[in-house]
Amino acid sequence: MPEVYDAQKIIKLKNRVTIVGALVNVFLSIIKITFGILGQSAALIADGVHSLSDLASDLLVLIAVKLGAREADHDHPYGHRRFETIATVVLGIGLIVVASGIAWDVYQRMLQPERILIPHQDALGIAAISILANEWLYQYTKRAAAVTRSKLLLANAWHHRSDAISSVVVLIGIAGSLLGYIWADAVAAVIVALMVAKIGVNLVSDSIKELVDTGLSEADVDQIRAEIAATEGVKNIHLLRTRQMGEDALVDAHIVVNSRITVSEGHMIADVVRDVLIAKFDDVQDVLVHVDPENDEYVIEQNNILLRQDIDQYLQEYLAENYPLIDSFRIHYIRGKVELEVVLPHTMFSLSQQVETIKKRCVVLQQEIEQISRVIVFFKA
Repeated sequence: MPEVYDAQKIIKLKNRVTIVGALVNVFLSIIKITFGILGQSAALIADGVHSLSDLASDLLVLIAVKLGAREADHDHPYGHRRFETIATVVLGIGLIVVASGIAWDVYQRMLQPERILIPHQDALGIAAISILANEWLYQYTKRAAAVTRSKLLLANAWHHRSDAISSVVVLIGIAGSLLGYIWADAVAAVIVALMVAKIGVNLVSDSIKELVDTGLSEADVDQIRAEIAATEGVKNIHLLRTRQMGEDALVDAHIVVNSRITVSEGHMIADVVRDVLIAKFDDVQDVLVHVDPENDEYVIEQNNILLRQDIDQYLQEYLAENYPLIDSFRIHYIRGKVELEVVLPHTMFSLSQQVETIKKRCVVLQQEIEQISRVIVFFKA
């Protein structure tokens, strides 16, 4: 049985994985840049800078996890999860800047062929160590990202994978230079820079989509819609909206229920919908359900709709001296109109003349008040 992680365990796991990644990146940065300089490999130096940028990203992740883990408060009622999203944007921009710097340096060296570095054989071993270390970091961080559902950790995991791939490119570039292809190392450095830049662009693009409340994928929305529609008591669903908040998803939905049920039953159906979605979708953390008696998505708004106090005044006016005889009245808002139920106490069964008068006056009320489509009179059991 898989271990269940609570909020505190998740935060500790995020921190532990990030610290391990930072320590490995410190080691890789030092040996790659050092041996890149001593071994005269531009590609290895570029790869070392890549690892250094990953170290910076690890520190950024630690800060973002700490800020994002804070509980919701008055100023942030939905929590602080988007601190992680903002951190991801900053991280992506940083990667683009680093990639541009690497590519520019290589470009300058290509303009002056005498400045092109010819790597030493030792650089091959450092590239191989980098490949193994980064692939292990990728697997380790990816597992933690799956457990914590953290997009920021997953982004960091792909950084490690990109480091492993870039080290493969470096390995090929160094080998090519040693075999006499003097441009191979420089070309490898440019390829690494392009890979880093692509990762940065993807991170910035995905995070900006989240910050502007882009909805979940069409497939996810269809699954959510199907679960709501399958809930007992739900006749229809419309105005389904979703958005991301860090690794969490928020859902708003309008459901149509039987227009004659009580408010409490409609509320209970809405609670069931909310509980089902949170239970069946790991990413869904909050659901707001609006209960409708009909599909009002395309209903023209009525500016002169009658409220209870308005209807009560009409009943007093039309029933006159018979108004005190009614027990209560119920209102149904259907298709932009009012359906009115006037309830008489059972003690009025024997007062046929007064009951008939009330019925006739209710008919007149229905005919003369445009907003009222129907008036039904019945006895309370």
